[in-house]
Amino acid sequence: MKSDDLQRMQPGFDDPVLNSQLVFRRALQALSMPARLVDLPNQAALPKQGYSASALLLLALVDSDCALWLSPCLAGTDAQTWLRFHTGCRFVQQPAQANFLWLCAQDRWPLLSEMQAGTDEYPDQSATCIMETSSIQTGPGCRAWSLSGPGIPAPVGVTAQGLPADFAAQWAGNHAAFPRGVDVLLTTATQILGLPRSTMLRQLEMSEA
Repeated sequence: MKSDDLQRMQPGFDDPVLNSQLVFRRALQALSMPARLVDLPNQAALPKQGYSASALLLLALVDSDCALWLSPCLAGTDAQTWLRFHTGCRFVQQPAQANFLWLCAQDRWPLLSEMQAGTDEYPDQSATCIMETSSIQTGPGCRAWSLSGPGIPAPVGVTAQGLPADFAAQWAGNHAAFPRGVDVLLTTATQILGLPRSTMLRQLEMSEA
């Protein structure tokens, strides 16, 4: 890392211990209660590239033992330099090599099936994927999907703008591989929504929405 990069480096969390714990708890809350939007207030000076919620999640979840894949509009930017400096993570060239993936809203994304799914013996070795969306809404009247499964007392309708058109089909394959599979955290600028691999996602017909 060049000295000029260090001089321009944005700091990490305002309070490294408390802020990291807060974001970590919010991430666990999102994954344990899928289909519920969770606010993620800004607790750090963040890079210019990518959503603040995405950067905060990775700052709290990633460490020097983790391999991270960045989608093209993030790779080589201040976001990569910032994460390398603050977390010590290593960056990989292929999605299948990564423990975490950060997918920028402007990019074409790899398929879920191209990411680490773990094994039946070690399902915890699967990847966690941060996917940026332009908007997320939940509840009646704003539904594209119906989500059900553990942590969801009754089916919940969700609309997420900016995901691939075949995301529901990709998710069906991901869910069918359980206990293997990828866990996903959808983000907007300030909110997150968890999609653990145990969640069932059904695309609604127009008459149901």
